Amino acid sequence: MKIIKSHLFVFVILLAVAVLPACKAKKPIVTRPAVTYPPDPVPVKKETPPAQAPVQETPAPVAAPVAPPDYNFKNIQFEFNSGILKTESYPILDKAAAEMKKDPTAKFILNGNSSAEGSYDHNMALSIERANSVKLYLVNTGIAGDNLAVKGYGESKPIADNATEDGRKLNRRVEIKSNK
Repeated sequence: MKIIKSHLFVFVILLAVAVLPACKAKKPIVTRPAVTYPPDPVPVKKETPPAQAPVQETPAPVAAPVAPPDYNFKNIQFEFNSGILKTESYPILDKAAAEMKKDPTAKFILNGNSSAEGSYDHNMALSIERANSVKLYLVNTGIAGDNLAVKGYGESKPIADNATEDGRKLNRRVEIKSNK
């Protein structure tokens, strides 16, 4: 029994030595900033202004007339049978967004078109999808979505012959028109 008590006593002392330093109050990590006061203001001596020479009035410079924004954008092209913009359309859309931002109250119509490949219903849905794709791009550049109306024309308004591949590429487009 004495052996157990002596070993228990030694164990309690070792445990106290190991645990008690961890329980001490920690010093605050954040130190208070030193308070600094602004320097006393230096008195400013008032000087009398020198005599002024007569001022000749020059006419105000005439501002160059601002060109009205050009809102009719064309040649926004798409991949075959999809609403995915071709990469060469991005600079055109960036320019369109810059022009649209000149007058945030202007309203626009996004006219979607398709080539004559596929059924009438498919081409109509595809032209609306393309117009919505352009709307999404413009809204992401900061144009108000309320100012953009979407209209799909399907294959009804071709600008080129649908008999050739080059003509069909030109017909897969969205045109941005001002609604003034």
